[in-house]
Amino acid sequence: MSTEKIAQLNRLSENMAFEPDGDVPLQSPPACAEAHTDPAGVVYQAAAGGRKVKLLKTLLTSACERDCFYCPFRAGRDFRRETLKPEELSAAFISMQRANVVEGLFLSSGIAAGGMKTQDRLIESAEILRHKYQYRGYLHLKIMPGAERDQVLRAMQLADRISINLEAPNETRLGNLAPHKNFWEELLTPLRWAEEIRQSLPGYLGWSGRWPSLTTQFVVGAVGENDLELLATSEFLFARLRLARTYFSAFNPVADTPLENLKAENPIRQLRLYQASFLLRDYGFSLEDFAFNASGLLPLDSDPKKAWAQANLSSQPVEINRAERWQLLRIPGIGPKSADALIDARRKNPIQQPGDLQRLGIAWKKAAPFILLEGRRPAYQPALW
Repeated sequence: MSTEKIAQLNRLSENMAFEPDGDVPLQSPPACAEAHTDPAGVVYQAAAGGRKVKLLKTLLTSACERDCFYCPFRAGRDFRRETLKPEELSAAFISMQRANVVEGLFLSSGIAAGGMKTQDRLIESAEILRHKYQYRGYLHLKIMPGAERDQVLRAMQLADRISINLEAPNETRLGNLAPHKNFWEELLTPLRWAEEIRQSLPGYLGWSGRWPSLTTQFVVGAVGENDLELLATSEFLFARLRLARTYFSAFNPVADTPLENLKAENPIRQLRLYQASFLLRDYGFSLEDFAFNASGLLPLDSDPKKAWAQANLSSQPVEINRAERWQLLRIPGIGPKSADALIDARRKNPIQQPGDLQRLGIAWKKAAPFILLEGRRPAYQPALW
């Protein structure tokens, strides 16, 4: 890979941190082969197929004809734009992958010459990777606003994950954030198409014999949306469209954009939204279980599961040895896997000691205020709430 292409890829990747994929930023770039002493892109650790992969997140082009108020790539913003052709991008990534710099790719793009043509270039890049280079690793493809149904299908035949950023929880909020995007036609409809395809066509038509997972992202704190709005839309997406994740990106102002003078959003709010969304997706919670304030916001000083338990279980603790699975999932410190392990273990012998819980992967000190072991509260040192 030439020095010029490395530099281009670096510039294309510089602002991709706001595009999440279950990632944790690496503290420093991984060691590279001699030919790659200047690794391109922002490299992240992302969950893929139950394992962590080193993920390059990048764009085909940072040129964009849309003018979303928060976006570093918005039309009219004064910065150096870069563009790689599908063949150039694919060759650069494969060069890095073969040198063990990266394992997976998250490929997005600014919108140039319309969403359909941009989507064609993203698909062409994926086809080159899969067919010319026989790449079998993790690939996340972004779906562009304005993409057609057949393009969504083709992307699903090539990728492990696809995503369409809703950016806002409803049409009104989107109008204040990205006024030239259509919430229903351009953003939500492709997500519906993807789920219809998964429901109507056999999974073996997808990559690796299965259809890809679906995700979306919301910008949090830029246009006055509240947590109730964001979580209501998330609940719909989990239940009706089977999204794997709804990501939340706390707003940070970008210079030379219409929102540059707004305050950055508190990252704790982002954390609480993630916690609440997991409760909706995996723990059987509903919107009515959350303690929203009069403005529709979650408390920042307590995670929503603990807040529910304090309000509902402190005076009525759950008997671990007789509780149903849905009851176990309401207890802090117990997740889906540990609940299943507990149910299996108690079929053989009653759970009698905190150590029994700890061996099952349960954070028993978190659970202790809300449980009974054979009718007795476990002894523990209470935390300061």
